[in-house]
Amino acid sequence: MDRFHAMQVFVRVAETGGFAEAARQLNMSPPAVTRAIAGVEDRLGTRLFVRTTRSVKLTESGQRFLDDCRRILADVDEAEGAASGSYGTPTGTLTVSAPVLFGQIHVLPILTEFLGTHPGVVGRALFLDRVTHLIEEGIDVAVRVGHLPDSTYTMTRVGYVRRVMCGAPGYLAARGVPVVPPDLLQHRLIAPTTAWTSLDWRFGTAEQSTLRVSPALFCNTNESAIAAAVAGWGLTRVLSYQIGPQLLAGTLQTVLGDWEEEPLPVHVVHPEGRRPSAKVRAFVDLTVERLRRNRLFN
Repeated sequence: MDRFHAMQVFVRVAETGGFAEAARQLNMSPPAVTRAIAGVEDRLGTRLFVRTTRSVKLTESGQRFLDDCRRILADVDEAEGAASGSYGTPTGTLTVSAPVLFGQIHVLPILTEFLGTHPGVVGRALFLDRVTHLIEEGIDVAVRVGHLPDSTYTMTRVGYVRRVMCGAPGYLAARGVPVVPPDLLQHRLIAPTTAWTSLDWRFGTAEQSTLRVSPALFCNTNESAIAAAVAGWGLTRVLSYQIGPQLLAGTLQTVLGDWEEEPLPVHVVHPEGRRPSAKVRAFVDLTVERLRRNRLFN
């Protein structure tokens, strides 16, 4: 195995934290991955990983070598991209990640618009209600909702979303509009368990308060909780972007607006690079422009 390929194998093992997963992603056998790492360690004369039955962790030398390998591999990718022209014309596969409803409602139209303009690009939409790992999962661009930890990713803020209580106009007319959070105890509440695992709901900004709720209906998807609210069954608590179409159509309206928490930022994120590929650069530019123009995020 040449040194370049061995570096790729080493980086993948380090990023996935396991030989078997690295082998699966690289379409190699686990023994081949083990031999590749052993060969690198023999050539360097040092251990790169501490292996146990449950984990694979980098040694201090391994961490330094990982940083160097990433830099070298990035340099090679950049040189090949410049030679092939991929930094000038968007080509290749573009993998985009976002939360499920945000992706379906707001990101997918941007992605299809982008693909229509750039026929040399194949799109791959990965919409999941969990934090994705960009490098490990091969994701080029992600849209993330919420406060982000410091990282080496490039992040561009495009707006904000809010946690809102909402219900159908007919339900509110029949059962009354809650004015303060404790009023919710007199209403039928719908809890989407994908987003709100705690029954202690926080309200307010300057003076925060917590209300212990007893939902009458638990739904394992946001879509089903929203559908029950639209049907007039009760009130639910979701992120504002998740009910954008319903708010515009008038089938849902928000309540307790004066008691909302601080808005959550929305970012467009991609792995940091000195020279992003044309497909990433063009898609990020389009996504930032489209989302910043959307009044739902202002």
